Amino acid sequence: MKAAVAIGSNLGDRFANLKNARAKISAAPGVLPPVRSSAIYETEPIGCETGAPKFLNAVVAFEYEGYASALLRTLVAIEEAGGRPHTHAKNVSRTLDLDLLFFGDVEVNTAELHVPHPRIAKRPFVLAPLADVCPDLILPRHTSSVRELLKRLDEGDALVRFSTQW
Repeated sequence: MKAAVAIGSNLGDRFANLKNARAKISAAPGVLPPVRSSAIYETEPIGCETGAPKFLNAVVAFEYEGYASALLRTLVAIEEAGGRPHTHAKNVSRTLDLDLLFFGDVEVNTAELHVPHPRIAKRPFVLAPLADVCPDLILPRHTSSVRELLKRLDEGDALVRFSTQW
């Protein structure tokens, strides 16, 4: 099943946090190579505490053998290993934030998991890196490609390409 995960960090060594998360995702059971990586984008925090540092955001896409719930458990374990407690306040600064964006054409709506991610089409900091790795993808419940969804968003959102090599 094709899947994509958004990776974000705005505390500590943000770049190292993203690299470590990508390495752990790539080595996770069920993740099949190749793992494709977007560029890294630096963005202003949205909904975080006052004075929160900027985020680095990226997306990795890969084929996965297993269930979405198993992949979610793996992502939570990687977040915890990266310094983010399993129970955490919403919309606060964090060393690592991993979101399962989509899982093939599967739709899941449980207390623990919502796939595709419910706010994916409104977040340029997710759509821009997703467009780097899956520009022509049409997500479940959408009729436009990721590239087209990104073009519809306000161009005033400040996305700065931080690095293409990581």
